[in-house]
Amino acid sequence: MPYKVPDLRYAYDALEPHIDEQTMRLHHDHHHQAYVDKANAALAGTEWQDVRPREILTRLDELPADLRATVRNNAGGQYNHCMLWRSMSPDGGGEPQRELGEAIAAAFGSFEDFMTELKEAAVGRFGSGWAWLVHDGSRLAVVSTPNQDNPISDGLTPLLGLDVWEHAYYLRYQNRRPDYIDAWFHTIDWEVVAERHAEAPALAGSVRNPAP
Repeated sequence: MPYKVPDLRYAYDALEPHIDEQTMRLHHDHHHQAYVDKANAALAGTEWQDVRPREILTRLDELPADLRATVRNNAGGQYNHCMLWRSMSPDGGGEPQRELGEAIAAAFGSFEDFMTELKEAAVGRFGSGWAWLVHDGSRLAVVSTPNQDNPISDGLTPLLGLDVWEHAYYLRYQNRRPDYIDAWFHTIDWEVVAERHAEAPALAGSVRNPAP
């Protein structure tokens, strides 16, 4: 089945003032759609056309060499953005509770220390890419990836992804990436992240990754 851009669970302007309506429209309707279109075109007629993006991203080495880069970038763009839209909510922000909150404290020392580490990873990502909260098979960690790479390709389970491509923030925040990150923290839907944490595989590298 061809990939498609999922509908948002909220209105385009619902994340104001943190993420503006125009950015959401362009990001969702145009940038995400471009990844979907390119992935579908690359996979059409191949044995991979009905394989879900998260599985493809764990099996990139099995792809034909002439498809690998295109699929990595565009199936990655599909998976990453599906995760992103679900990770945000008009009622987001605050701190995670219960098991996820405890796991973050155990891994980073405190929630504040985790947020500092995630922000540093995002600010420090040269050029375009993502910063992630992941499960590495035993505990939580923060990593960053270039372009549309996803941590599942490295055997990690992504729980939360922060998009630091300029199209995610430049209309409102221009070159002020740190300001965008601070604002984005107020949109995180910790209940969704907690669901992913609860579903995280016991061993990193399993193809049984949480749904976006």
